[in-house]
Amino acid sequence: MTDLQRRAWLRAAAPLALAFAVRPADAVDAVSPTIVAVRLWPAREVTRITIESDRVLQARHFLIEAPQRLSVDLEGLELDAALRELVGQVRPDDPFIQGVRVGQYQPRVVRLVFDLKQAVRPEQFALLPVPPYQHRLIFDLYPTAERDPLLTLVRDREEAQQRAAQVVQDSLSDFIARIEGRGGTAAEGVPAAGGGPGATPGASARASAPAGGRPAAVAHTPAPAPAPVPMTPAPAAPPAPLTAAERQRADRLVIVALDPGHGGEDPGAIGPTGLREKDVVLAIALELRERLNAVPGMRVMLTRETDHFVPLWDRVRKARRVQADLFVSLHADAFMRREARGASVFALSTRGATSAAARWMAERENAADQVGGVNVAGVRDPQILQTMLDMSTTAQIKDSLALGREVLGRLDRVGDLHKREVEQAGFAVLKAPDIPSILIETAFISNPQEEKRLRDPAYRTQLVGAIASGIRRYFARKPPLTRQRRLG
Repeated sequence: MTDLQRRAWLRAAAPLALAFAVRPADAVDAVSPTIVAVRLWPAREVTRITIESDRVLQARHFLIEAPQRLSVDLEGLELDAALRELVGQVRPDDPFIQGVRVGQYQPRVVRLVFDLKQAVRPEQFALLPVPPYQHRLIFDLYPTAERDPLLTLVRDREEAQQRAAQVVQDSLSDFIARIEGRGGTAAEGVPAAGGGPGATPGASARASAPAGGRPAAVAHTPAPAPAPVPMTPAPAAPPAPLTAAERQRADRLVIVALDPGHGGEDPGAIGPTGLREKDVVLAIALELRERLNAVPGMRVMLTRETDHFVPLWDRVRKARRVQADLFVSLHADAFMRREARGASVFALSTRGATSAAARWMAERENAADQVGGVNVAGVRDPQILQTMLDMSTTAQIKDSLALGREVLGRLDRVGDLHKREVEQAGFAVLKAPDIPSILIETAFISNPQEEKRLRDPAYRTQLVGAIASGIRRYFARKPPLTRQRRLG
């Protein structure tokens, strides 16, 4: 082949070679993201929808009224089995989501439609990969009006007593009805939904309701079928203001904020057999709430009551909104050495950690927001927030150390201690400037023997008793002052 022929051949082949060169890039761009998992985390204050994928997802959402719905379009996707799993994850007790529908809206556009139980304020944001997760697209559904937590605390006990009295009354009525052979509880002369005498209106509908929560139509009834029974009550009207007596009780209350660490997307530490820190500390917190609520004049606020994630700054904010007298964060951490064992109590330090282990623990706990997933843009004013969290005072730390010593002394009677003194480190969750705050590591879940103990309800009850006793001893030595508590 002459030089002239070779040059001519190269000129002719160049476009073909260029086409082959760009095909791999085009092919990569055309590949759809793969959905790794979908998860729902329902809670009274926020329901989180997580869509995890191997690549960044493009999405947009909009609200629809009459009835209330949230529509989400996921672009560049074909409908697959992973997305269909979202349908079965809706729980009857979800306060926001009634149900979800999934479909291929357009070529390479999947639409999710969430049927809502109430009006919501949705927030959408994306999270970069962080072990153990890949890319996550998050939708947080908030109520349009936030409940007043102090008002809830004041009225919780009265409402609980009324509900308990109603349960007793209903049980007594059922017992009497069975003795008299009526088979139900109804007022005289009120016809049953199923047409039989003496049955409670709506009872047949509830008995025949399928798993989805909507009652089936009642057979042999000339009247129209009853309306679907909502799984949760409709949003209530704004609560009435406090009465003078309630205001006095609020000012005299001793309020303890309990903070079960981690939750939702963030499981916390995981033991050798799979026990998760977030589950252990929530169980302890719920039992501790019952123990402390039984103390006259004392009420407990939980930063989370269910398995969902609460950012560190929001845990502090919740405690300050109820003007708590104490803040106790509960954990069961892992350590680099599996033989590490024993309980620890920590207070805040503004001048560095008291040990290398304390510093390591603080860094680990402070990283929880990265795993749990925080919408940084959702914090209205991050600079003001950070300033507030950096205002912890010497007096607060002094009171925190006193509280920590009381609790640590009681934990010593239950099991091993990792350190016999209250340690200090820069835990972000302890930075409420006006609330004595401690963090309790109940045990090392990474230790096989301590993980086994934490699984045992009887041992957890001993931990609860020790912590409750330490808190009561602290208040006996340093009674809180009566304060003018603010609502809102």
